[in-house]
Amino acid sequence: MKKILSFGIPCYNSSEYMDHCISSILEGSDYAEDVQIIVVDDGSNKDDTLAKAKDWEKRYPTIVKAVHQENGGHGIAVMKGLENAEGTYYKVVDSDDWVDGDSLRQLLDLLRRFEELGTRVDLVISNYVYEHVEDGKQNAVDYEGSLPTNKIFTWDDMGHFSVKKYLLMHSLCYRTDVLRDGGLPMPPHTFYVDNIYAYVPFPRCKTLYYLPVNLYRYFIGRADQSVNEKVLTSRIDHYWRVARIMMKSYHLYDDIQSPKLRSYMLNYFTIIMAICSVFSRLSDRPDAMDQLQSLWDDLKAYDPRMYRHAKHGMVGTFSNLPTKAGEKTTLGIYKLAQKIVKFN
Repeated sequence: MKKILSFGIPCYNSSEYMDHCISSILEGSDYAEDVQIIVVDDGSNKDDTLAKAKDWEKRYPTIVKAVHQENGGHGIAVMKGLENAEGTYYKVVDSDDWVDGDSLRQLLDLLRRFEELGTRVDLVISNYVYEHVEDGKQNAVDYEGSLPTNKIFTWDDMGHFSVKKYLLMHSLCYRTDVLRDGGLPMPPHTFYVDNIYAYVPFPRCKTLYYLPVNLYRYFIGRADQSVNEKVLTSRIDHYWRVARIMMKSYHLYDDIQSPKLRSYMLNYFTIIMAICSVFSRLSDRPDAMDQLQSLWDDLKAYDPRMYRHAKHGMVGTFSNLPTKAGEKTTLGIYKLAQKIVKFN
C-alpha cells in the first residue's frame, strides 16, 4: 500500500522510553497500513535500542522499519529516516516524545484527502504541547491568530508570531519531496539542529495548511535533555555551529521574496543569535566570549543588514548589553523569559 505519512524516530540509547513513542503512533493511527514508522538507531551502545527496534519491525513488518547507523547525531538520524521514507509526508518525533491519537487521526484524514483530490500542500502545521516532568503541567503552543485555520494558504497570508509561538520541529509535517529537493545541511554530532529543520526548508514551501490540533507531546524537564540549561550551556559550541549554518543558508533580504516570510525568518534567526549571546555569557568556557564575537563578526561580514537586525534590534540589544551591569540585566531578562515561557 502506498504510504501517506512516514514518521522518523531518531533513537540513541532510547530503550527506556521509545516504546511509548512507537505505540502512540501505531494506536493513534489505528495501525493504518498507509503509515510508516522508521525507527533509526543512532549507534546506541548502552542499551538494547536496536533490538527493540527490530522487535517492533518483526511485529509490524508492513508499518515499522528498523534502521541502524553508526553514531552520527540527531540531525544525521533525521536524515537517515528521510532517506528511508516512503510516505508523501514526513514527520519527526523524538523517541522520548509521543503523539495524541485523536489528533493523529485528524491529520491522517487531512493528508488522505489531499492525496485523493490531487492537492499539493508542502507543509502542514499543527500544535504541540509541553509536557513538564517536574510539575506535571501542560503548556499548549498553538498558532491561532498567527495562521489561517483549516485552509490552504501561503506565507503572505500569515500574521504576527509572538516570541512564544515560533514554528518548531514538533509542529511541522513536511511534504517529503520538499525536504529532499534542495537538501538539509545537517551537521554530524550536533545538537539543536531542529532549528535548521524549522528554517532552511521554509522558502521551498509554497502552500501551507494549519490544522489546529494538539498533536505533538513534547516531554520536557529531564536533567539530561539537550534543552536543560546546564546541558545547553555546556554545548554552546553546538549552537554557534547551528547559527552559522542558518546564517549562510540565505541572504534573507535578497533571497526571500515574501515580505512576511522574510520578517519571520529574520526574527527567528535573531532569537537564535540571542540564545548564542545569553548562553555564551553563562558558559564557563574561557573562549566563549571570543567565539561569540567571532560569530557576530562573521554575520556582519556575510550580511550587514541581517547583522543590524539581529544585533541592534530590541532582542539583540537586550541580549548583548555591555559592561558587567549590562550582563546581569541580560541574564535577568533571560531568567524572566524562562519562567514565563518554560522552554527548558
